[in-house]
Amino acid sequence: MFSKGESKKIRQEFWTTFGITYPKKWLLYNTKIKDVTLKFTFTTKLAQVSIDVEPQDEVIRAYYYDKLLSLKNIIISEYLDDIIFDEFYELENGKVISRIYVELPNVSVHNRKTWDDTMKFLHDKMLKLEIFFLEYKDFIES
Repeated sequence: MFSKGESKKIRQEFWTTFGITYPKKWLLYNTKIKDVTLKFTFTTKLAQVSIDVEPQDEVIRAYYYDKLLSLKNIIISEYLDDIIFDEFYELENGKVISRIYVELPNVSVHNRKTWDDTMKFLHDKMLKLEIFFLEYKDFIES
């Protein structure tokens, strides 16, 4: 078990190592669509790469989620065949968002032995997710 401070230090070390190993300026929050972001997640249980839709307004959230859902066949056949669509994804803090994501289970930010596989997963999947997003961005926001 790690203290909060130790856990924070390990997480910082992971993300620093990831940035050095896979140097790239990721799109992430700079999607130019308010409330739609691309995210990396790495916890003590899993790693995820996702497109998150999290506006305050449920109508807007449903609108963007439906746009992404209409592209489901394309993203599965051309980009990420293992993508998961979840209209009501609950975050650890209890907030409900819409999320489409790919996941790598059974890895932990606290276990350095899983870091190499996780970094490769995060890099490869985010690269594909970004390419998809940039290709269909105009459709998603229209």
